[in-house]
Amino acid sequence: MHDAVVVALGTPVLVGVYENGVLVETIRSEGMGSDVLAEIFGPLCKRYSFSHFIYAKGPGSFMGIKVTYLFLKTLSIVQKVPLLATYAFFFNQNSPIKAVGKLYFVKNSSTIALEPLEAPQMNAFVLPETIEIENFDSDNLPYYGIDAVG
Repeated sequence: MHDAVVVALGTPVLVGVYENGVLVETIRSEGMGSDVLAEIFGPLCKRYSFSHFIYAKGPGSFMGIKVTYLFLKTLSIVQKVPLLATYAFFFNQNSPIKAVGKLYFVKNSSTIALEPLEAPQMNAFVLPETIEIENFDSDNLPYYGIDAVG
């Protein structure tokens, strides 16, 4: 059995396939999650049996979070595979994540704050070479960090 990890908070979309916690395949797409997730998972689901779907639940692009959650939640229900999640900071070495304007999401120990930053050092999202399922949570609802503008 394999695990699929998805980071689709913008471009590129990253999908990793893990076997016994070790990354065995990486798919990187410059398209938007709404356009590429089905294209990526169609062939993957034919080649692999998955024991978990895991995704970056935010913060980040509202649309990226929503699309990824809905896609993976549906796939999870149809295939009867648990959906797990973690915060996006897991995939960018806890560096700031763009919010809006000059505001950035910042992880401070166990809290996530919205802070104005001038030219922050931001790391790209990357898939880890190894994962441990215990690091992911069944609390898989999206985390937006800020309210939608009304």
